[in-house]
Amino acid sequence: MIFMPFNQFKSTSPVFRFLYCILLLLATPASHALTIEAGTLQQQLSAPASFAFTETEVADLQRFYTGRNYQPVWITAEPQSPALEMALTFIANSETEGLDSRDYQLPQLQQLQQHAGQSLPAAIELEIRTTHALLTLAEDLSRGRFPATAADPAWHIPQPSFDAVTFLHTAIRTDRLQPSFDDLSPKKLSYQLLKQTLMRYRKLIHHHADWVHIPNISIIRPGATHAIIPLIRQRIAQAYAVDGTVEYLITPNGNQHYDDELVSAIQAFQAQHGLNADGVIGENTVRALNIPLTWKIRQLRINMERLRWLPRDLGERYLLVNTAGFRLTIAEQDKHVANMRIIVGRDYRSTPSFSGALSHMILNPYWNVPASIARKDLLPKQQKDPAYFTAAGFKVYPDHARDAEAIDPDMIDWHAIKQGFPYVLRQNPGAQNALGRIKFMFPNPFNIYLHDTPSKALFQKDIRTFSSGCIRLEKPLELAAFALNEQNVPAEFLADMDSGKTIAVHLPKPLPVYLVYITAWVDEQEKVHFSPDIYDRDLRALRYAGW
Repeated sequence: MIFMPFNQFKSTSPVFRFLYCILLLLATPASHALTIEAGTLQQQLSAPASFAFTETEVADLQRFYTGRNYQPVWITAEPQSPALEMALTFIANSETEGLDSRDYQLPQLQQLQQHAGQSLPAAIELEIRTTHALLTLAEDLSRGRFPATAADPAWHIPQPSFDAVTFLHTAIRTDRLQPSFDDLSPKKLSYQLLKQTLMRYRKLIHHHADWVHIPNISIIRPGATHAIIPLIRQRIAQAYAVDGTVEYLITPNGNQHYDDELVSAIQAFQAQHGLNADGVIGENTVRALNIPLTWKIRQLRINMERLRWLPRDLGERYLLVNTAGFRLTIAEQDKHVANMRIIVGRDYRSTPSFSGALSHMILNPYWNVPASIARKDLLPKQQKDPAYFTAAGFKVYPDHARDAEAIDPDMIDWHAIKQGFPYVLRQNPGAQNALGRIKFMFPNPFNIYLHDTPSKALFQKDIRTFSSGCIRLEKPLELAAFALNEQNVPAEFLADMDSGKTIAVHLPKPLPVYLVYITAWVDEQEKVHFSPDIYDRDLRALRYAGW
């Protein structure tokens, strides 16, 4: 077997690294004539400077081996060490999880393995470094490779807790090393399908020609004729070779007519990429057609990492609000039972990622306008039209006191306000109220909630970043029924809503809700979708990760 220098190994592709590592493992003799005494191992771990581990890593290694009375695990007197082979294969398989086996010292471990049978220092180093790599990888698979808030400062959902030392102790003691390794990564279908897609894309990337580039064009509607249509046919045929989507199975030809076959393919492509499936080829569709496969691979990796950041148990019934996908999913027993379109925060008022629990709904809510929105969004409208506040149902108050009396907007010189907003604005319930007819409340430090909206037409837009951070709902009554654990909203609920009175309706049980930013996700039909990186959080996280 010819061994590759480490610097050359680093420059190879993930697929090549994975296959090379597996071949190397198969070809590596597993005989270890040397044995490591407990005292020698203890002495080495008491002065581990040569390993360049952190203090925390050294403490974990010492805790692990203290629990074993410093008996080695991977280097034993047996003629073969199946545990070591299992460990190295597990590390090599980290590539399939979107991770990098080099982060777990795989090339160095394989080189040490060649000398461990003849060199005691090499055997000791292989023993310790293998344990260190497994502790690191186990933690990375169970709670994420990176600190979530460092990779994505807008992420505020606590990562799962995990004790890698206890995990490895238990796996060895119960003789369940392989099953324990297999159980580390998320088992939810969404993660597994992203993992399968990543592996498929990585296999294809070496034989993948660059996408046919689609130049910027004016809008092309179904039935039109355009010189660029033959290029789009070629590009869709390339998409079929990568994704295997049935609708993409078309024959490239020189026909410039945008016919029904291509319309169906474009509609499927738009749906897969988070766009309105209207068949109209415009700027957003062209941009999606030109996204390189290399970027999708990076997207899959960082979104698998985000899924590792989430709790393993989201609850029996929960809401998953994907701000990147403009989509709210209603889930029960981890099955997606319904979904709806949503509108999220503008880029300069981006909706953060956090979790909470819906506690109650407010029917016919008032809107207490945040000062920043009053100053930046509403004041210019009042300055332009002195009747705006009155016509839109806004009341002006001097402060937040309960007994404060409303001020006549005509008595205020709105053009004199140059900084801040010295008043309190409140919009009455009604047809124009920005919160619509239902507001869903859950305690959080961001003052964000889910709500209805009178602006229904905005749900037909591709990129739905129109709010000030809160989440506008396409189907608020459907969510209300689920929150009440009913098939449909009760008649009493509808009567209260129609009364026009502001009424609080408490849920029978708090409903967990997770606001996340996931740009590669899976729908109810188990299809993988890609969404635009509207807040550039993918880009930032990928730069942090070095991926």
